[in-house]
Amino acid sequence: MSDFPDTWRKPPFIRNTLLRRGLWIAIAAYVVFTMATLPIDWERVSAGMGRAARIFSGAFPPSFARADLLIDGFMESLKIALLATVAGVALSIPIAFCAARNIAPMPVYYLGRATIIIARSFHPVIVAIIFVKAVGFGPFAGVLTLTVYSIGFVAKLLAERIEEIDFGQVEAMRSAGAPFFSTLVYAIAPQILARQIGLSIYQLDSNLRASAVVGLVGAGGIGATLANAFGRYDYDFALAITMVIVGVILVSEAISGVIREKVA
Repeated sequence: MSDFPDTWRKPPFIRNTLLRRGLWIAIAAYVVFTMATLPIDWERVSAGMGRAARIFSGAFPPSFARADLLIDGFMESLKIALLATVAGVALSIPIAFCAARNIAPMPVYYLGRATIIIARSFHPVIVAIIFVKAVGFGPFAGVLTLTVYSIGFVAKLLAERIEEIDFGQVEAMRSAGAPFFSTLVYAIAPQILARQIGLSIYQLDSNLRASAVVGLVGAGGIGATLANAFGRYDYDFALAITMVIVGVILVSEAISGVIREKVA
């Protein structure tokens, strides 16, 4: 008989059985402890169920009577997403080159990475609150917010793609005496172009979704229309806005998916 088992099984991540079981016990104990110590007001939760029932009952059927407000809010969100994507991608490209370890000097590399880390450190809602306080309510705050959001995502992934390029083309141009800018344009840019297009399309789709969220704190777009509807207790209109947001995001996701497949 063979000394080897008939079927191969993937070895566990932690080979020590005692350590593995102890880790599971520790995780379970922490979850139980967290649930037991979390300050939950169950009376308020119980009362909130009744309020939630009233909200949902008042939301049906959805009302499209003020379709003009809904369309205006959606068009504003679309403008915010487009402007923020263009500005964010335009700023992300030089930042990504600065944040690529294989082509940037170390001081420039650290500066580029620090910029990406700062842009990624805060949720868009927090950034939107800051910009609303700085420049006031409206779509301009939304554009600034989503521009920062775009830099954090696009620059990071593009920098990682630059670090994965075939460096032979770069060395060939350098050995021929090509200047640095020409090397970037003719040896590096063609290798990252497909990724850049894919990231730009994805970020436009993501910004369209995020514009609905940042609008809830006053940064313009369809989110501001939704917040106003809730503030007026127009739950039927709020449901109509929510349905339009979901529908638009589904359509944009399908379109961007097709475009990304074509580019890839």
